[in-house]
Amino acid sequence: MHKTKNLYLVLFLAIIFKIDLVKSEDNIINPNRNFFKVVDGDTIHIMGKRYRLHGIDAPEATQKCERNDKIYFCGTEATEHLKSLIKNEKKVWCKKKAVDRYKRIVAVCYYNKKNLNKLMVRNGWAIAYQKYSKDYVDDENYARKNKLGMWEGRFIEPYKWREKNR
Repeated sequence: MHKTKNLYLVLFLAIIFKIDLVKSEDNIINPNRNFFKVVDGDTIHIMGKRYRLHGIDAPEATQKCERNDKIYFCGTEATEHLKSLIKNEKKVWCKKKAVDRYKRIVAVCYYNKKNLNKLMVRNGWAIAYQKYSKDYVDDENYARKNKLGMWEGRFIEPYKWREKNR
């Protein structure tokens, strides 16, 4: 009988714990690595929720750029760069800013207190999405000046590329 009560208590606490995590949209900590995915350079999924990184625009997966007179998939490299910034998926959390027309949570996301949105722009793998925010303009200028990421070569701004290719 004692074991049964303990089992019910554990199950009850597990249910409460999971419901609490699902309810919290403003700050979500990812407790289970199976629920985390980097989709592209400006989108991640945590526990089935889609997060669009606020204030930045990264190239699309099939977008090509040029560096050293060679064409490369800059969208793929941007995605890989975002993945490289995250060493432990359980330490990624996001602060909700809004919900976009695609029902994604627009957020500033962090890894170990480091702003991933800022790092993507500052490292040159996303641009400051000035249509929606001026938060990362200085970081874009830094990447451009230092020829980092996409700024090492030539590219079409992701939002312009989407207009032409969709």
